[in-house]
Amino acid sequence: MRILLSNDDGFDAPGMEVLKRIAYSLSDEVVIVAPAKEQSGASRSLTLHDPLRVNKYSETEYSVEGTPTDCVMMALNYLFPDDKPDLILSGVNRGANLGEDVLYSGTVAAASEGTLLGVPSIALSMCMFDSPEIHWETAEKMAPGIIRKLLETGWGEDTLVNINFPAIPVDEVQGVVVTRQGKRDLSNLLIDARVDARGREYYWLGYRPSSGKPFEGSDLHAVENKMVSVTPLKLNLTNESSLDNLAKALG
Repeated sequence: MRILLSNDDGFDAPGMEVLKRIAYSLSDEVVIVAPAKEQSGASRSLTLHDPLRVNKYSETEYSVEGTPTDCVMMALNYLFPDDKPDLILSGVNRGANLGEDVLYSGTVAAASEGTLLGVPSIALSMCMFDSPEIHWETAEKMAPGIIRKLLETGWGEDTLVNINFPAIPVDEVQGVVVTRQGKRDLSNLLIDARVDARGREYYWLGYRPSSGKPFEGSDLHAVENKMVSVTPLKLNLTNESSLDNLAKALG
């Protein structure tokens, strides 16, 4: 099995080292094409107005000066066009990708692009919340078994799998549960207004670590209750339940 690795935290991110160890526990054939620098929040953006530069470190390791989507497109269409992967793993992200995070996440975007190009793809994230440390070992020890079971079962076309590990040591994890995408309390957005040395205003955007009151069965609820969340996400965003009513209204 040939596995392609990517992420949004960058080629040299600690989570990529964890992802390498996960991948090599599954296969001896692993290739890496990841952003040259951090691309968190890049979502599924493409680099269309600047050149893409590719840095080659070996026959199996590359970084791209672009977004996670750029990386997967370059890997499948240019770097390895005749030797495409059987699986794409994106992550392990430093921080959760839960609820609406999946719409902003570059980690999920890399898995989305792989799915669009016909490759089974999985996004992996290590939650942090208020934890003083990141329990990378939780993802490293649990991910291989979860991935093997997913591959044995399959998850259908037009769908990626989004896995989030709770922010606790592996021996405290209460299980693995299949979930729905949750909904955060979006009032936790922080806009920090500042003034630079030349007197010009600038701003930092960020979110306070809060999940609100998640409903049972959601990804947010799972990780809050010390469980690994496994969420199948469909790429087709059509709201099927609205089609008939809108067609009648506009017909």
